[in-house]
Amino acid sequence: MKKTTTLSIAFFFLFAIANAQRTGVVQGAIIDRATQEALIGVSLTVEGTNPLIGTTTDENGKFQLKIPVGSYNIKATYLGYKPVTKFNVVVTTGNANITNYELDIEASSLGEVEIKENRSIKVTTVESPNSIQRLSTEEIKTSPGGNFDIFKVVQTLPGVGNPPTIGNRNDIVVRGGAPGENVYFLDGVEIPVINHFATQGSSGGSNGILNVSFVEELTLSSSAFDAKYDNALSSVFQFKQRDGNSERLQGNIRGSISEAAATLEGPLGKNTTFLASTRRSFLQYFFKAINLPIRPDYWDFQAKVTHKINPKTTLTFIGLGAIDNFYTEVSADDTSTTNAYILKSAPVIKQWNYTNGLALKRLLKNGFMNIALSRNMADNTFSQYEDGLRNDITKRYSNSISREIENKLRIDVNQYFGDWKISYGASAQYVKYSNDFNRIALREIKSPTGQVIQPEKKIDFNTAIDFVRYGVFGQLSRRLMNDRLGVSIGVRTDMNTFTDEGKNPLPAFSPRASASYTINKQWKVNASVGQYAKLPAYTILGFKDNNDVFQNKDAKYIQSTHYVTGLEYIPRESTRFTLEGFYKTYNNYPTSVASGISIANQGADFGFIGNEDILSNGKGNALGAEFFFQQKLRKNFFMVFSATYVVSKFSGTDGKLIASAWDNRLLFSTTIGRKFRGGWEMGLKYRFAGGTPYTPFDLEASRKEYTLTGRGTLDKNRINTQRLGNFNQFDFRLDKKWNFKRTTFDIFLDVTNAFVLKNPSLPEYVFERSADGKGFKTSDGKALAADGSNAFPKILDEPSTFVNPSIGLLFEF
Repeated sequence: MKKTTTLSIAFFFLFAIANAQRTGVVQGAIIDRATQEALIGVSLTVEGTNPLIGTTTDENGKFQLKIPVGSYNIKATYLGYKPVTKFNVVVTTGNANITNYELDIEASSLGEVEIKENRSIKVTTVESPNSIQRLSTEEIKTSPGGNFDIFKVVQTLPGVGNPPTIGNRNDIVVRGGAPGENVYFLDGVEIPVINHFATQGSSGGSNGILNVSFVEELTLSSSAFDAKYDNALSSVFQFKQRDGNSERLQGNIRGSISEAAATLEGPLGKNTTFLASTRRSFLQYFFKAINLPIRPDYWDFQAKVTHKINPKTTLTFIGLGAIDNFYTEVSADDTSTTNAYILKSAPVIKQWNYTNGLALKRLLKNGFMNIALSRNMADNTFSQYEDGLRNDITKRYSNSISREIENKLRIDVNQYFGDWKISYGASAQYVKYSNDFNRIALREIKSPTGQVIQPEKKIDFNTAIDFVRYGVFGQLSRRLMNDRLGVSIGVRTDMNTFTDEGKNPLPAFSPRASASYTINKQWKVNASVGQYAKLPAYTILGFKDNNDVFQNKDAKYIQSTHYVTGLEYIPRESTRFTLEGFYKTYNNYPTSVASGISIANQGADFGFIGNEDILSNGKGNALGAEFFFQQKLRKNFFMVFSATYVVSKFSGTDGKLIASAWDNRLLFSTTIGRKFRGGWEMGLKYRFAGGTPYTPFDLEASRKEYTLTGRGTLDKNRINTQRLGNFNQFDFRLDKKWNFKRTTFDIFLDVTNAFVLKNPSLPEYVFERSADGKGFKTSDGKALAADGSNAFPKILDEPSTFVNPSIGLLFEF
């Protein structure tokens, strides 16, 4: 009793100390968006403080604010510039909050109406006046069900879908396009691999690699792409990282049942800062503890070093890498439905990748120049075994050992001449790709008399290619009518030294134009049209047949044309509504010679796509509309709501447009957050997606091939003719912060599918197992025939009720 009383008193005083009035630091810099020059004397005020807390920027454009812990909106105002408010700036005692501002010059008037009102929530630019969304670091960190994974949070934005039929993956589908149609840039450096256990030839995977502690802001462009970005058909993701703390060493440690991560930052010298982090998966141990046979094991690493050479020149190094190992542990006598039927056909995946880059920013007269030099490399080993017998090399029926290397140089110049903005530049990269690939496509089947009914078909090649890719671009923009009208035109073309028509600039010629018209202070109408091009994946370009001949040198650049128009309504500085309609067409999409299916329907599964002969004759289109509402933090409440209706169709070799694998039709998402006193915060998120199209099995072919692949064979004559039920998911998050003198503790509970809702899964074709799980049940009591003729086929159609609770701690110091 005495010991209990002592502990209670100690806990009471600890709680009292933690909740005493503490102050934290917000620091950063303010620059002119157009010229990137530091702005001196900008006023900053912290809304809701009494007396009002504020400061001004120094001769280097830097500022520092000391504020009581909590969440605030901080406004920056400067004569001749549009004011900007940063919402939901979280102040703790553990880490200084690094918050930077970019201000736009304010036109003196808008027709007859002066522009005085704050438009801080506005995210568009004259080059990209529509289809733009942004997320701050705090919105990413506290999103329910996100578990600090940026790409799970992105799925709440308008037009963004995630196939709900293949588990908890990060396959980003934007406006009905395939996952491989997106590109990703980190501080101006392209990042080809952004997920653990990435699907080669696409962009999806299980977990995002990027550390949210580094990210200051994420911008998603789903159309009207800036001409400096190449290879984008559906979207461009731009991740802006903050610099490390220039005043002192600080960091954080995050741990949960799924992973542990550590971040450290601080000054390396007078003009140099650093950020560094590492993360380790715990999922393999957690799944083992709850008797799930999946073993996803990964590490990732991230770093940024910023050195200010002089007031006009800044050099930045970025590094990003991951090590992945995936396998399953299914015992021979395991007879549970999931383990025995599905997981034994799961692949063994070993991957590692990295991207290293140097980015130089040089201020010019009336503008600036960016130079990015980078190297990325991805090594992928993918193997599949009959009945999961990965320790028996004779049972391996598929194996791929591949490597991709890119060395890139990008230059862009941005300058202003009066009301005109001119951007231009070029890019070049040296590519190397190799693949040692072998797979048994069809097993040899003999009759009882020994006659070969079906000969074995093997795909076996060893390929290596190296070539150069290069491109140029230019964009011209201007604001007219006292800032009321903005217009922009741009053009880009890309070439390469590998494909048959690669040196011709016309196939990838990509013109674009956009315009926006401000009706009044609150309403704006915008429109854009553009044609974009993408080189097929290296898995396609490097494919050889069994005679060692490249089959896809005739592959063409995939083309997509976007038509978008919309309205934007901003009734107040913290509230934004958008309504957009879009229509996308596709040409030259790769289609499989073997199956006749468009490659656009692939990419949402582990492994690879594209290791096959293709034709560049596929077409497609996506038509739809989006509605978006965002309420930034006001009175401790924030909310995001999005609704999308999209129809997505692609054709195979027959030229007939059919529903694509991403034709969800209706996508709906809403996130609500509420901050309470005492450091408590709660978030709720609900997602809905219409039923996904899928292809039924060819029962005869499935029976013959199941003993080899452990999976059913799809009926290519009935592609996407059936549709699953609707997807529903409710996520919940609860945070509690304690602020001590120099440290902060944040305990969180993050639950995915908190209501245990049943969601559809793709049907699985299986053979019934014997009672002991060591073999298969047969009609004649004999061993399973190679062609499955004595098996008992079965279709599994079980809904998923997977719940992922994550309890963790974030410690800032």
